[in-house]
Amino acid sequence: MSRPVRQRILITGASSGLGTGMARRFAARGRDLALVARRAALLEELRDELLTAHPGIRVVTAAMDVDDAHAVAEGVPALAAQLGGIDRFVANAGIGNGSSVGTGAATANRAILATNVLGTHAQCEAAVELFRAQGSGHLVLISSVASVRGMTGTRTAYGASKAALNALAEGIRSDLLGTGIRVTTVLPGYIETDINVGRRGPFTVDLDTGVDALVAAIEREPVRAYVPEWPWRPVSALLRVLPLPVLRRLT
Repeated sequence: MSRPVRQRILITGASSGLGTGMARRFAARGRDLALVARRAALLEELRDELLTAHPGIRVVTAAMDVDDAHAVAEGVPALAAQLGGIDRFVANAGIGNGSSVGTGAATANRAILATNVLGTHAQCEAAVELFRAQGSGHLVLISSVASVRGMTGTRTAYGASKAALNALAEGIRSDLLGTGIRVTTVLPGYIETDINVGRRGPFTVDLDTGVDALVAAIEREPVRAYVPEWPWRPVSALLRVLPLPVLRRLT
């Protein structure tokens, strides 16, 4: 089934990792971009790089902290106005680096939950309001395979935050059935990004491979995608049924 070309794409968390990689891939496909992150200098460097490599596209940037719901609510429409609308919104901004619950790292764990859940919720509110007004759009939430089951140690809060995104995405999708708005949940596995330092498993892929698979999945606009599809779709199915002691040893 053919999908419409999503020409104008907004990506949050675009100053590094998967966000930067997606921006480069979509720019190479001739898409216009709105790039958002907290680090304005890195966004400006990326913008200049993309415009030099692909002079036919438009790239706008904005420094934005997704923890500030008011800034998100004001900033997203402003960026949409600069591009004449947004066709796809990739809610990618998020943080990791937590610790086991009850080990004195409550502040770090709470920050993960706040940014990944409430920050993503703020992005969804702004994106879906825009899409409702347009009558169309594609919302993409970047979750994680860590959301499939409860994770130990440094990934406990992170996995819980991403599990919340799965439910958020499904609720939005259900609410929008029959409209021109599509919602995709993407669950990456181990990809070599800063957020995965110290948590890379045997199936880790390099950043370029991971980004290629991520962009290909987003372009298909499925309800849910595992990235890369192999081995993470079967691994995720296995994770759901493993006894907790076995799961703990493997993860």
